[in-house]
Amino acid sequence: MLEATPKEIAERKSLRINPAKTCQPIGAMYAALGIHNCLPHSHGSQGCCSFHRMQLARTFKEPIMASTSSFTEGASVFGGGANLKTAIKNVFALYNPDIIAVHTTCLSETIGDDLPTYISQAEIPEGKWVIHANTPSYVGSHVTGFANMVKGMVNYLSKKSDKPNGKVNIIPGYVGPADMKEVKRIFDLIGIKNILFPDTSGVVDTPTTGKYNMFPKGGAKIEDIIDSGNSKLTIALGSYSSVPGAKVLEKKCNIPFKTLSVPIGIDATDELMMTLAKELGVEIPEILEEERGQLVDLMLDSYQYFHGKKVAIFGDPDIVIPLTQFVISLGMIPKYVITGTPGEEFELVIKDMMQKAGVEGKVKAASDLFELQQWIKNEPVDVLIGNTHGKHIARAENIAFVRFGFPIMDRYGYHYWPVVGYKGGIRLVEMICNAILDKMDTDCSDEEFELVR
Repeated sequence: MLEATPKEIAERKSLRINPAKTCQPIGAMYAALGIHNCLPHSHGSQGCCSFHRMQLARTFKEPIMASTSSFTEGASVFGGGANLKTAIKNVFALYNPDIIAVHTTCLSETIGDDLPTYISQAEIPEGKWVIHANTPSYVGSHVTGFANMVKGMVNYLSKKSDKPNGKVNIIPGYVGPADMKEVKRIFDLIGIKNILFPDTSGVVDTPTTGKYNMFPKGGAKIEDIIDSGNSKLTIALGSYSSVPGAKVLEKKCNIPFKTLSVPIGIDATDELMMTLAKELGVEIPEILEEERGQLVDLMLDSYQYFHGKKVAIFGDPDIVIPLTQFVISLGMIPKYVITGTPGEEFELVIKDMMQKAGVEGKVKAASDLFELQQWIKNEPVDVLIGNTHGKHIARAENIAFVRFGFPIMDRYGYHYWPVVGYKGGIRLVEMICNAILDKMDTDCSDEEFELVR
């Protein structure tokens, strides 16, 4: 692999090589799948929709259903209004979803298609819904697309009435279906009635029953998203993926919100528990205290393998931030931390975290994996944590690799297990520690291999 000098890396501003992100519509499609009986719709060319479906299908090993406006040269010149109106009519007639969630692509954004007008002119059956989100691929990342689609849900669906429901809204952030299920379990254990949206559990992790269902039984129900305008509080897990929707909900329905980290690791999960106890006056049940104790016990048992180990982390900002805090609590040194999603907040939070912990490292938003590999070449690390695309760096640099985040396309069953909450923390410790031990086994001599640790 070609190596770049520090000067070349510093001067590279307009080019991304192997970016640590993917495009907005993938996040929007994933969010749309989190609505019950929803068919995501890609307003653009067939190729775009195929790529987005392929990325999600390879990650979750499930068929991902979505429709497309199928742009050709004519739509590119004259606009895609006719295509979208025809698509809406055909989708409701052929597939009968309860709701169509439209997201845009680069092409439809570049030609300036007016989706609100097109949707208002479309033939929408009574009792059905069509919502939309603007998701140009050349802005932000898949995390931005997820956030924009959540905003679309609130804009079109959430309504305030004179009947408070006493519930708490949860916007879970760009996490897997098992993570959303775990967040619901935590709130249910505490006894907090909640509305979690979007919710991909029961949608992209469905069982094989011998019968195909185009619309699985999972997902947030439309009536619950509408009722979110009557809740007493919104918990936004992750400032990048969840806060935009929470802000719109506050403005539209006067629902206050609290911004918390995605509960990855012990510190972020503690923050969630303490916030719930303070804001809602609830008691944390014994079972969650027991799970926390198990996590602490495992952290202590394995501390000798973590202490002083240098780690490089990349991925989505909302999950990388709490993960970085977690590896610090394990005694590791986060040497390099990057995300492909733009935003100054990421760098400020991570730098403050490192300063408080007394560790030195590099942090950068809107970075890419080429730059990360150059840093590792100049000063190696012991462990790399990130999505599937990091495996090439780990192999080239001969370092332990822990798969974490989105997408994970080369492992089976990954998204059936949560990484959030205390249970998720236990799994992360197991994954990181065993990756280190496996690497030690590979590198050691035959005599060392026989020693019992």
